[in-house]
Amino acid sequence: MSESTGTTRRSVLASSATVGTLAVAGCLSDFTGGGSGQTYTVGHGDYETGIDSAAFPEELQIYCVQTGWSNWGAVMEAFEDEYGISLYDAQGSSGEALEDMRANARNPTHSAYNGGYSFGLQAMNDELTTDYKPANWDVVPDDLKTDNGHVTATRQMTTAVTYRADIYEERGLDAPETWEDLKHPDIAKDLAFTPPHTANGQASALSVNRAYGGDLDDLDPVIEYHEEISDHGADFRRNVEGPMTSGEISTVVEYDYTGLNLKYNNDEFDEDQIDVTILPGPDGEPGAMNVPYGYALLRNAPNPEAAKLFMDFVLTEACQKLFFDAYVRPIRADELDQPDAFPDQSAYDAAQFTVDQETLVSKQDAIQEELVERTPLQGAQ
Repeated sequence: MSESTGTTRRSVLASSATVGTLAVAGCLSDFTGGGSGQTYTVGHGDYETGIDSAAFPEELQIYCVQTGWSNWGAVMEAFEDEYGISLYDAQGSSGEALEDMRANARNPTHSAYNGGYSFGLQAMNDELTTDYKPANWDVVPDDLKTDNGHVTATRQMTTAVTYRADIYEERGLDAPETWEDLKHPDIAKDLAFTPPHTANGQASALSVNRAYGGDLDDLDPVIEYHEEISDHGADFRRNVEGPMTSGEISTVVEYDYTGLNLKYNNDEFDEDQIDVTILPGPDGEPGAMNVPYGYALLRNAPNPEAAKLFMDFVLTEACQKLFFDAYVRPIRADELDQPDAFPDQSAYDAAQFTVDQETLVSKQDAIQEELVERTPLQGAQ
């Protein structure tokens, strides 16, 4: 669908975001009573409590709640519209957030963590978090929340490959069908991965590793893969949207969200210029890691009342729809209508896999250190 004829999807997305925001505001006003100086009821079960808006800050800081990622911009706007609390635009990765939490453990600067679920578990193990079960905690799958209420998943993404279909056509390249296809010199020469210290970069590496027979204790397959493609120019990039738009890079290994958001929500492209695919290994092995993202209230952090309100807000059905507007799978996806633009479910079924999050967190530091030390690709730091 070209831009000239493709305004339907983008206009629908814009209107659905507006409707979603209004639905959020209406739902939460009914739930809490709304208005300045009000007492709001938050929490699930034993954690249900009343909080006074007089204690709310003008600006709330939560790690990795940032514009340009996961449709947080729309969520931030909807939250401020409802409660008058602006959210600090906390640009940064999950790994950077964890480092900052550790550095400021005695005097936290942020109220809550938001990011890769395994990084939240690390923060919990470092005694940086505290317990809180937000409203709707009960509808989150049991394996995507901790029993003690410290870490709760809010959404999930799957490793995917996004490529410029128009550039592939110019080069006479076929659409990639397995990870092996990305080794082609005319693809690898401007192929980009996200650095391994980020949640999505780690997932990309582990996806390739699994596709070629590796596991959390054996990273040789992904290192060997990097060695093959590095000779042609593949590297790591922190930011991919600009280089993809300019044509500096033609292929990106990231999340399905990244590619679908570029395809349908970026006016720089006609929709048919971008394609997103879920890849298995060369012999049909799983090659697309499914990664949960979530949040945790920080121990002894400032503004815990406002942070609890925000955590409740994110799990409302109306707010969860805002994630779907940017092609992020909300944790309550089974209750919602999924956009039809995702790759076919059969592709996910054939290639996706999950990793036990507790096991991953016990090995995560070592995995990231090994990837950074051994990869020949530039930009790993």
